[in-house]
Amino acid sequence: MSCWLFKSEPDVFSIGHLAAEPDQQCRWDGIRNYQARNHLRDRVKPGDQALFYHSSCKAVGIAGIMVITSAGYPEPDQFDAASDGYDPDSTADKPRWFCVDVKLVRKFARLIPLSELKQQGPLQDMVLFRQGRLSIVPVTDKEWQAILHLAG
Repeated sequence: MSCWLFKSEPDVFSIGHLAAEPDQQCRWDGIRNYQARNHLRDRVKPGDQALFYHSSCKAVGIAGIMVITSAGYPEPDQFDAASDGYDPDSTADKPRWFCVDVKLVRKFARLIPLSELKQQGPLQDMVLFRQGRLSIVPVTDKEWQAILHLAG
């Protein structure tokens, strides 16, 4: 099992939105970065755990945990001309963008703010801090355990 951190802007899709979905499960889509796409397509697997991270907002930080419930598959919106996610250069035989399905495991009692994460010794080398604009990043076992400790 691998561990990940998935970012979302909470005004677009928050952990509260995921909690309100049927069975607290949905498709994680809208990724338009090639490195993040590669993670979804090639590395993220069913059963992997992911931290749900609220980004680009007033209260930035980790809000909870999800589990990946599907392998990566071509994102349907890239083929729909009426969708905001439409990509005219993507075809069914050569899809450009991928997504996975996720399910809420746990919403933390409190958001763990970025400022607190940066103060933790075991988290000093997190990819999150080095590649801040990347929406899907790997998390080491040591980092995962440190974050679970912060969450209580």
